[in-house]
Formats: sequence, C-alpha cells, structure tokens
Amino acid sequence: MAEEEKPKKMSMMVIIILIVVGLILAGGISYLIATRVVADKTVEKKASQREPGQFIKLGDTKEGLILNIGGVNSGRYLKIGLIVELKPDKNAAPKEGKTQSPEEIRILDTAVYVLRSQKLEDFDPAKQDQLKEMLKNEINKTLTEERVYDIYITNFVLQ
Repeated sequence: MAEEEKPKKMSMMVIIILIVVGLILAGGISYLIATRVVADKTVEKKASQREPGQFIKLGDTKEGLILNIGGVNSGRYLKIGLIVELKPDKNAAPKEGKTQSPEEIRILDTAVYVLRSQKLEDFDPAKQDQLKEMLKNEINKTLTEERVYDIYITNFVLQ
C-alpha cells in the first residue's frame, strides 16, 4: 500500500505545482497588462493637459481662402477654410481692432504659398493629413519656433 500512495502523492504534488505555476503566470500577465493600460492613460492625460491654444482663422471669416491652384492657366480654384491652433504667446499684446497681427499675416502668407505650390494630386482626400503636416511644419519655420498645435480644415472645395 505504501507503494500505491507514493504515486498518488507524486501526482498530487505535480498537480499542485502546476496550479501554483499557472497562478503565478496568470498574475504576472495580468500585472503587465494593467501597467500598460495605466501607462497609456497617463500618456493620454499628459497630451490632453496642454494649455488651450489660440485659434486663428485664415482668410475671410465667411469664405476662408480662395486660391488659384495648379498653375496660372489651369483655371482650377480651391476654396478652403483653415484654422490654425497656436500655443498662446504670453508676451503678445492683446489684439485691438479688426486688423491682423504681423504674426497672423506671416501665417496667412505661408499657408497661401504652401497651398499654391501644391499639385492637383496633392489635394486628394487620402493626402489630407500630409497637407496638414506640411502646413504645420512650414508655419513653424516661419514663426521660428514650434508654436502650432494643429491645423484644422473646416471647408474644402476644389473646382
């Protein structure tokens, strides 16, 4: 009988060891998943905790920008509503009246230059993110610092 109990005890020990190892693995995997989820939420919070930006609408307040694109004789026109979100400038004087600030004029000039230098294929809806990124980079170069948070396209008509 002692010989029969030995295999039972041995198989029982193996089962207990497998259960303990399984629990340790499950706990370790759960810990890794939980820490990654918390880390992702922390990164999202930091990104959303930036100070609110200053919004500048480029062009006419109702129409936006209307540009001749694709060359002088192409007869193609682009009507686009662009809003640029900038980091607030703490040193800037408050805007007075309806005239644009020198900064807004430089931003508008850069946006018009970039849009008019594009080919018709560059205005494909699939390339919209590339266009926004190009505008953002060029405006940042013009302002000589990284001030642009984002570019928003609110209206887009290509004729």
